[in-house]
Amino acid sequence: MSDDDLKQGVIRKCADLDVPLVGFAPADRWDIPLFEPWVPEEFRPRSIYPEVKTVIVIGMPVSLPIVDTAPSIWYHELYKTVNALLDQDGYRIASSLTGQGYPSVWVPRDGYGSIGILKEKPVAFFSHRHAAFLAGLGTFGINNTILTPEYGPRVRFASIFTAADLPPDPVIEEDLCTRCMKCVDACPVNALDSDEYPAGLTDKKSCATRSEALNNRFISPCGICIRVCPVGTDRKRYRREDPSMYDEDDSRHASHHRAWNHVRSYGSR
Repeated sequence: MSDDDLKQGVIRKCADLDVPLVGFAPADRWDIPLFEPWVPEEFRPRSIYPEVKTVIVIGMPVSLPIVDTAPSIWYHELYKTVNALLDQDGYRIASSLTGQGYPSVWVPRDGYGSIGILKEKPVAFFSHRHAAFLAGLGTFGINNTILTPEYGPRVRFASIFTAADLPPDPVIEEDLCTRCMKCVDACPVNALDSDEYPAGLTDKKSCATRSEALNNRFISPCGICIRVCPVGTDRKRYRREDPSMYDEDDSRHASHHRAWNHVRSYGSR
């Protein structure tokens, strides 16, 4: 089987699993710094799985109308469901490639045991955000997330390290972030800076501390910065192109606000 055929087989398997986003990056792409600070060597694919030649990144969206209720029990359950699906699908893709003679391993969507641990050590052993960027799925936004053309920042990612040498996808050169600063203004703990990534890195401790408090109420994660982001064609599909709909005093969208407040009022402490 040719490398092109193998890649097309992965793409077809993703379609069969209802995974809408998939990208391919050669492992050596991590060795070429694209901005500072760059990914330290010990966090690069070959330092984690020396046999890797290609990193496959899969992405699944979190539905915008549910994100609109965040923080809420509804978004909390959506987040858990998407995470579980990503882990299962990543495992299946890696197992399929291994069965075809290309040793592969899946990297779970989160690489930390709890929010408490994340507060003390605010990094995971591998960054899916950088992987998604290098696999051509999106670009970094002010809110320190990956923005995709299809879903803006409303995407979760997992990665597969494979020994297969698959044709790469190009990195997106056009910056998708509009610099509207809606995420910066909306953050309830002022964790975001208006400087461009990576200079304006998220205040991870403040973000994690809020997430811990929300988790104790069963309504983590926060989700506000990805809710207000105007990027993504999902906004058009869900008829949420008007960013003013999130303003509390916007009477034109009173029915939406009543619906969101209803959901937030139940299912948590």
